[in-house]
Amino acid sequence: MQSYQEFLDLSVGFPQEGFEIIDDELYFNDLNLMEMIETYGTPLRFTYLPMVSKKIQQAKLLFQQAIVKNNYRGSYKYCYCTKSSHFKHIVEEALKNDIHLETSSAFDMPMIDALEKKGALKKDMTVICNGFKTFQYKTYIIDMLHDGFKNIIPVLDNKEEFNIYDDEVEMDTPCNLGIRIAAEEQPDSQFYTSRLGIRLEDIIDFYHNKIEDNPNFKVKLLHFFINSGISDTPYYWNELEKYVTLYCKFKKINPDLDTLDIGGGMPFKDSLVFDFDYEYMINEIVSRIKEICAENDTVEPDIITEFGKYTVAEASGILYKVLGRKQQNDRERWLMLDGSFITNLPDVWALNQKYILLPVNNWDSEYERVNLGGITCDGQDYYNQEAHMNSVFMPKTRKVQYLGFFNTGAYQEVLSGYGGIHHCLLPSPKHVLIRRNRDETFNFEVFGEEQNSKQVLKILGY
Repeated sequence: MQSYQEFLDLSVGFPQEGFEIIDDELYFNDLNLMEMIETYGTPLRFTYLPMVSKKIQQAKLLFQQAIVKNNYRGSYKYCYCTKSSHFKHIVEEALKNDIHLETSSAFDMPMIDALEKKGALKKDMTVICNGFKTFQYKTYIIDMLHDGFKNIIPVLDNKEEFNIYDDEVEMDTPCNLGIRIAAEEQPDSQFYTSRLGIRLEDIIDFYHNKIEDNPNFKVKLLHFFINSGISDTPYYWNELEKYVTLYCKFKKINPDLDTLDIGGGMPFKDSLVFDFDYEYMINEIVSRIKEICAENDTVEPDIITEFGKYTVAEASGILYKVLGRKQQNDRERWLMLDGSFITNLPDVWALNQKYILLPVNNWDSEYERVNLGGITCDGQDYYNQEAHMNSVFMPKTRKVQYLGFFNTGAYQEVLSGYGGIHHCLLPSPKHVLIRRNRDETFNFEVFGEEQNSKQVLKILGY
C-alpha cells in the first residue's frame, strides 16, 4: 500500500511551491508547522506576513511588464481592498509596497486617518471609496478631503450620493470623483444587473446634468467590478469590452477622465491543482484595453485594480488536531477536529469554498478516505471533498494526527467575528503572526490568545 505522500504525489504532484516534507512533517514557506503546534497548541490561526508583500510585488511586476510589452501609455496603481482583512498587521505590511487603498464602509476612514498619524501612509495616497455610502461614511470622506487627503476619490454608487458632496465641498477643496457602472451579472445569477453602481445608459446624462458645469468636481475615474472575478471566459471579455467602450465614449465629452478601475477578483491558489496563468491574464487585459481604445481613437487610461483575496489569502492558514475517530457505518469514517468550519472558516460553510488541506504529520503512513467533522452540534459543520477530487484523504494511523487548511487569509477572520460570539460558544482560536528577520530567521508574535470563558460571558451580558 502506498504512503500518503506517494499517493498525493501521484494524484496532484507534490511537493509544490511553498510546501515541503522534511522528516515526515509538513513545512509551509520554510515554517516548521509541528514546532508551531508544539509551541502554541491547536486550533491555531497563523499569518505569514512576507507573503502579502510577495503577492503585491508579483502583480505590480506583471502589470509593469504588460505595459512595456504592449507599449501601453497609461500607468498602473495597485489598491489593496481593505475589506478582505482590515487588521493592522496586514494593512501595514501591504503599505510597505508603495500601494494605495480601496475602502468599502465608514470605519475604513478613521482607520486610514490613524495610519497616517502613525506615519504608515501619506495624505497624498490615492484612496478609492467604494460601496453604498451611509451618511457617516460620506461625512468622513468630506472631513478627510478638508483635512488634506487630496487624493480621496469617492466613487458614486448612485446619483443621490453626489448631492451631499456638492453641499459640503468648498471651492478651495476640489474633489475628484469616480462613477461605478452597474455591471451585468453572470448568466447563472438570480439578477440581471448588480445592485451596486449606476446604470450604464444613465452615466453620461447624469454627468451632463449634474457634474459637468460644477467647478468643484471632476470625474476622473470609471469603475466596474465583474462578479465572476478575473477569468479567461467569454463573459469576462465581453463585459470588459463593454465598459472600456463606455470609458472611450465618456472620455470624449469629459477630458478629465483618465483612470479605469477594473476592480478585484484576481484568484488565489485554493487547490493543489490550481492552474491560473497570471502573466497571460494580466497581459491580455492590458492589450485588450489598449486595442479597444485604439478602435475608439482614445488615449489608454491609467489602470487601477483592487485586489483583496489575491493579496492576503495565501498568507494564512489554520491548524487543527484530530480529537477522535468515528466509524459511523461501513463506508463513512469521520475525523473529529478541535475547531469548527462554521466559526473558523465560514466560507467553507456559506460558499462551499475549498482550501488547500494537508496533514501536518504522519506522511509515511498509508492513506484512507475520511470526512472531517467540526466540533459544533451542526449538521453543516463538515468538509468532505477537495477542489480537485470529490473526497478527502488523510493518513491512516492511530497516532496523534494534525492537519492544516492553507491560503485562508481572506475574509475568514472578519466573517468569523474576531473575538466575538461564535456558534456553540466556541472560542476564537489563538492567532500567531510570523515575520522574517533580516537574517531570514522567523519572528513570532502572538496577536490574540484563545478566547476564555470570562471574555465570552462578558459579551453575553453575564
